Amino acid sequence: MQKSYKYRLYPSKAQQRQLEQTLDGCCELYNAALQERREAWRLKKKSLNYHAQAMQLPEIKALREDLRGVHSQVLQDVLKRLDKAFDAFFRRVKSGEKAGFPRFLSRSRYDSFTFPQSGFALESGKLKLSKIGKVKIKLHRPIEGKIKICAIIRNSTGKWFVCLSVEGESQPLPKSQESIGIDLGLKEFAVLSNGEAIPNPKFFRAEEKQLAKAQRKLSAANKGSAVRKKHRKVVARVHERIANRRNNFVHQESRKLVNQYGIIIFEDLNIRGMLKNHHLAKSIADAAWNQLVNNTHYKAANADRKRIQVNPHNTSKRCSLCGAMVEKDLRVRIHHCTSCGLVLDRDHNAAINILALGLQSLVAKDLEAASF
Repeated sequence: MQKSYKYRLYPSKAQQRQLEQTLDGCCELYNAALQERREAWRLKKKSLNYHAQAMQLPEIKALREDLRGVHSQVLQDVLKRLDKAFDAFFRRVKSGEKAGFPRFLSRSRYDSFTFPQSGFALESGKLKLSKIGKVKIKLHRPIEGKIKICAIIRNSTGKWFVCLSVEGESQPLPKSQESIGIDLGLKEFAVLSNGEAIPNPKFFRAEEKQLAKAQRKLSAANKGSAVRKKHRKVVARVHERIANRRNNFVHQESRKLVNQYGIIIFEDLNIRGMLKNHHLAKSIADAAWNQLVNNTHYKAANADRKRIQVNPHNTSKRCSLCGAMVEKDLRVRIHHCTSCGLVLDRDHNAAINILALGLQSLVAKDLEAASF
């Protein structure tokens, strides 16, 4: 079982300068390696790979004094990051997708570096980083398992974090026979098949006016000025506050679901396609449905619970009591079946249908497994 732990770092001013220099060096190496690949293909029709470029690192470090202060594996990871970008590009091209060629990154866009195996350790409540020293860390929860990878991240407001990838054992919860179907929506964030509703907090909508005010001040400031830099940070802080509140809400709700139910069934929504609806795109993005599904998935896997997704087609139209199809548009919020007379909230009806579909898929999988 692999987990990630994210903690806030509090580097000293000297350590912050070293971290910034490391990011700058990594960014420069990334762009130089990208340029080398472009030139090799343009002039010689030759494709360079990670190993060909990694062989040059000792020579580069001998010539560049600033890169000597960066751990060797951090530099290797920069080249691997570029290699992954090219792999992803060629994979999209082969599959017929619209693929963007790997591009150069500015220093403001290059905001993380990674120790893939060594060069880091937790000692006496501090994070020891090679070439940087012991950095103060806020360990707000214990780490369970063996740390494998350490990534240092700078966010848009200038705060520093460490993300530790850990390999450990899963922690199963007591067995639960309860199952639940969940219909995701905009009026209510989610409606459960037992009739419970999770209100939609609409974090972005709550901060929208304040964000617009901050963005107007940013637009009015002269480019390159200290005032513009100040307002850019204000805008970034508003976005950060919205994201933090949304993440906290989603983590709490996903934890409640996993703690209570043994089988959790969601509708498999095409969220990317739904975002093309310009009337609802802002509300859909603010709702963070995908975050809830993903957070529930990894929490359920760790707790030995089941998380299932089913096709949502006609779940709102089909009567959950008799199975008849009841046509209705989005404005109609009450399901009224003319065949059996069932009157129910539209989303509650859909959640019951989602639960039934999920349980049917489980039975089908069990029968298929028993046949082998």
